[in-house]
Amino acid sequence: MKSLKTTIRILEAVESLDEPGVTDIADELDVAKSTVFDHLKTLESNEFVVKTDGNSYRIGLRFLDFGGRVRSELELYRIAEEEVAKLADETGELVNLVVEEHGLGVYIDYVRGADAINLDTYVGKREHLHNTAFGKAMLAYMPESRVDEILERHGLPPETGKTVTSRSELEDRLDRVKERGFAVDREERLDGLRCVAAPIMGEGSSVLGAVSLSGPTSRLQDDRLMNELADEVKRTANIIEINLTYS
Repeated sequence: MKSLKTTIRILEAVESLDEPGVTDIADELDVAKSTVFDHLKTLESNEFVVKTDGNSYRIGLRFLDFGGRVRSELELYRIAEEEVAKLADETGELVNLVVEEHGLGVYIDYVRGADAINLDTYVGKREHLHNTAFGKAMLAYMPESRVDEILERHGLPPETGKTVTSRSELEDRLDRVKERGFAVDREERLDGLRCVAAPIMGEGSSVLGAVSLSGPTSRLQDDRLMNELADEVKRTANIIEINLTYS
């Protein structure tokens, strides 16, 4: 188990340090260089990392094989893919499909409309739930015990000056989500970015995921955000729910 944990830590270091060498990883993790080298050789031989010409390492594309297969087998992704693309085309903005795993929001699809801004979004990217529209859309409909677990594990870290960092304020916002049927993010994750999201519900009031729409504050003013776009996002989530039920 200790060796497996070391391997995982090394993989995380390779991902976060941007093509590090053995010494870089050893210094970052406070692990012997010989240990790092042995783990990297095993990972390389199994195609999980790639050694570059400069004796540094990057994550191997074999992970795409795992992730791509997992995504393709998700019924939610298969059913929602077309509707996500339609919403992006109709609004011109960035539309995301997100699920919760291990207390974080994971992007499983995103489509850029004609006017969409470029963000750091990619399939598989994970984000906190408390400071995102899609996160609050899911948290609002989760059992309180599950919300407790998530917040105990991940806390309420600030991302911008507008991030909610108190449990009581978050609960107030989640109550409003349930009243409206949608959630908003007004620059809580990134300055200058606004988002609106609606939950995708399954049988027994379970939360399957959320669909969200993101854009610059200049285009997503309150009137458009809270009315036109909120209605479109809720409509898309509802269509996905119906298609899931009768597929």
